[in-house]
Amino acid sequence: MIVDLPATTVSNISKALVKIREEGGAVALGRVLTLVIATHLGQEEEAIEAANDASREHPMRVIVVSTEEERDAGGEGRLDAQIRVGGDAGASEVIVLRAYGETASDEEGLVTGLLLPDAPVVVWWPGVAPAKVSSSPLGRIATRRITDASAQPNPQEALYHLAETYAPGDTDFAWTRLTLWRAQLAAVLDQPPYEPVTSIEVAGAADSPSTLLLAAWLRLQLQAPVQYDLASRAIGSGGIHGVKLERASGTIELEREVPNVAKLSQPNQPSHDLALPRRNLRDCLAEELRRLDPDDLYGEVITKGLGLLEASEEGAGSKA
Repeated sequence: MIVDLPATTVSNISKALVKIREEGGAVALGRVLTLVIATHLGQEEEAIEAANDASREHPMRVIVVSTEEERDAGGEGRLDAQIRVGGDAGASEVIVLRAYGETASDEEGLVTGLLLPDAPVVVWWPGVAPAKVSSSPLGRIATRRITDASAQPNPQEALYHLAETYAPGDTDFAWTRLTLWRAQLAAVLDQPPYEPVTSIEVAGAADSPSTLLLAAWLRLQLQAPVQYDLASRAIGSGGIHGVKLERASGTIELEREVPNVAKLSQPNQPSHDLALPRRNLRDCLAEELRRLDPDDLYGEVITKGLGLLEASEEGAGSKA
């Protein structure tokens, strides 16, 4: 069911929610969190679809704050709202707030009266994020703040900016997309022979911030020199292309030459294929909502691992 509320107020939206619950039996009981999605007008549906899918694992209230991409602060203020429940909202209830003019300048005020009581708040920016998410109007009220470096104009530069502005509770989908790669590499290194890794090579697409984060994670965890190669999309597929780990007994290679499938090669063992698909928004969002405490490992990788990687690159450049 979809209820449209043109030219409305937050108070009227709250009353409409109560009326829907009383008349249709739609309740907020069992909702474990409030997810706030900050986006621009006309760009809401993909994020809402991902949230609806993720809500089957995490029942929640979804509040979408949609503003004009080029905001006219002096324009006439107006708030149009839409409430979606039942089949149109998965296992959640979706409140879409389309704010115009002066009304869009107070994002925190728009959502405060609609938050579930005593429930954690997670804010997700599917597109371009604020300069410092933890101190932004929506970020201040959130326990977790989710960004996506791949959606920024310069994904690699965005990662270094996230490192400079990091606060506990921040995370990024560039890190979430690494989960399958990290699990496979950790599983390989958990098998004998238990030799130290002496050097690492990571390759990926030029617009893949996950490749840079994977290199930083390996540099931090294995304390070995890392070389990373960022190629144009015309040379290979998108995302991460492959990883090589050098040990005394030989080279471990995990390469994804075709979409969704990677080949694992190890010394003295036959090569075999592994399912390693690129993760979609639904999978990334569902994983991030499984934990509502700060991701300390991501914090170490983004603040320390990237610094170690940058220092090693500068050292290699000075020697050259």
